[in-house]
Order: sequence, then structure tokens, then C-alpha cells
Amino acid sequence: MATGTDSPSTSPGGRDAAALPRGIGLALGSGMARGFAHIGVLRALTRNGIYPGIIAGSSIGALVGGCYLAGKLDDLEDWARSLSRFKLFSYLDFKVRSPGLIGGNKLWATMREHFGDMMVEDLPLPFIAVATDLLTGHEVWLRKGDIVESMKASFALPGVFAPVGLNGRFLVDGALINPVPVSACAAFGARMTIAVDLNADMIGKAVRPGQPYQTVAGFDIFNERDVPPVERRLFGQSLTNRIFRRAPDAPSLFGVMVSALNIIQDRTTRSRLAGDPPDIHIRPQVGHLGVLEFERAGEMIAKGEEAALAALPEIRAAMEVLLPPHAVQTGEAGIDIPPQDI
Repeated sequence: MATGTDSPSTSPGGRDAAALPRGIGLALGSGMARGFAHIGVLRALTRNGIYPGIIAGSSIGALVGGCYLAGKLDDLEDWARSLSRFKLFSYLDFKVRSPGLIGGNKLWATMREHFGDMMVEDLPLPFIAVATDLLTGHEVWLRKGDIVESMKASFALPGVFAPVGLNGRFLVDGALINPVPVSACAAFGARMTIAVDLNADMIGKAVRPGQPYQTVAGFDIFNERDVPPVERRLFGQSLTNRIFRRAPDAPSLFGVMVSALNIIQDRTTRSRLAGDPPDIHIRPQVGHLGVLEFERAGEMIAKGEEAALAALPEIRAAMEVLLPPHAVQTGEAGIDIPPQDI
């Protein structure tokens, strides 16, 4: 599996891929369940004839970006819309004496079913999945090799999923170091960058009236009343119940861990984007939706679409300035030639 230190791949014409003008670079940020908002952003952009020339994703952003370029966005959306809270956890196999709470074998099998042995090099456009080296803390850009392994590494949330071993490194969630990877798009030739930030309105919107700890950032989601009546008996017997159980007015252990990650993402995103500001900053208003409320995919998607549509005038104005006419005419801008099978 390649990292940012490897030589860039070449285009079919033999030119250095990193040197090619890439037009629009799309940086898809982390945010767990809120990442379904990326689906709405991509739908809105493509319907309006705006296509990225390169995609970089961190955590759930890598998953959605990889699905988009692989022509699997419809499959991802169908799966997302089918989820309930309890159905999601049927995909997760809990482990003890393991580097991660969840083995994820059922989830990985589902991904393999859709992607097979697809490689990142098989995608129609450059794709970068951002991960973090667990030993050094270095940012790692995965842009070659098995696409499933790249996406797994990018969303390997420490403590939840085991680190992914690639090329002698143990890799974990890219959200720890670069939650919205604008810098990766710029480094690989994007003339214009669009960042999709899922944590921009998190502060102050997570607590719901009468439920001070019920859905703080959406992570304390399980007790008996949170589960549909038909599934309560199964829930009461499950390991999920024991792991996510909480006191009535206090967060769970898992909730504390995910809340800490939210804070890290929010603060790191602000710092990184201050140093590497995007040309367009799309901020879906998803702060009231919890990071584990996967059953609300429809709302996430709608919020992403709404934010992208609101940004269209700004995007078009930026394109006039940042994308030269010759690039648009030849397709080098990446806005008039959609990836295949999307």
C-alpha cells in the first residue's frame, strides 16, 4: 500500500499524475454517521455539472469518496437509508483482548462484496485516503493498493477498530491528524479546493431538551427506551447492552471516548483549515444529528445537499477565477467530464 512518500502513479499517457492539473479538489471530512451528508453534497454538485478532479477523504469521508469514484454511491446510499440503530450493531462483532472493541469482520465482508479486489489505481480519478501512523503520529496518504484496506485504515477509530497494518505501519483514523484534508488535494495539483466540514456547527447543538446526556453529540444512544419495542428483548441479551449501558444522567464510557474524539476533530479542523484554507468551505448543518445516529441517514443526506446547493453561487464564482478557460475546454478542470459509472 502506497503512502505519501511513494512516487506518484502515472496517467495512461505516461505523465506524472501529481503534475497534472486537477481542477477541483474535493476534501471530504470526518464525522462518523454525519458523513452521510457527503452523499448529499456529491449529489448536488454532480447534478449541477460540477465534478472533482481529485478526492481526498478522512475517515467516513474516505469511505464516501471511495464509493463515489468506484461507482458505488447508490449502493452506499441504499445501505445507509436501510439502517436502524440496532441493525448497524448487527454488523459489529465485539472482541475482548483485542486492539479494538469491534472486530468488524461482518462489515469488512460487506465491503468486499461490493468492492471485491478493486485497487485505488482502478478508480477513474486520483483518490487519497488519509490515515494516522499510530507509532509516529505522522499523516499518511494512501493512494495506491487495495481500496478496502485504504478505507478501513482511514476510519479505524482507536479503541473501536483495531489498527490496520500496512507496509510495516499500524494505521488509525485520519481524523486524529487531518479531519478535512484540503492539503492533500492541493499537494496533488488541485487548482481549486472545496472542503466539506461536518463539525463546523457541533458546539451547543448536541444536547436535546429533557435529555441532557441522551444524545450528547449522539453517542449515548442505547438504553431500553432507545431500542424499538420489537428488538428490546434481543437488545437486553446482547453484549451491546453491557458495553453501551449508562446511568440515566451520565454519559457512557463509549460516549466519553467519542466525545473526546469530537473535540479533537473540531479543534484540529480549525487549526488545519486556518493554515490550509479551502477556496470553498461547505458546512452542512448537522450539529443536531448525533455521530452514531446512523438511522438518520436521510436527514444527513438532505443537509449535505442543502449546504452544497447554497454554496453553488460561490463555487461558480470561484471557478471563473481559479479554473482557466483552456482547462475547462479540455476537461483538465475536472468539471465537465464525470467519472465513469457515477
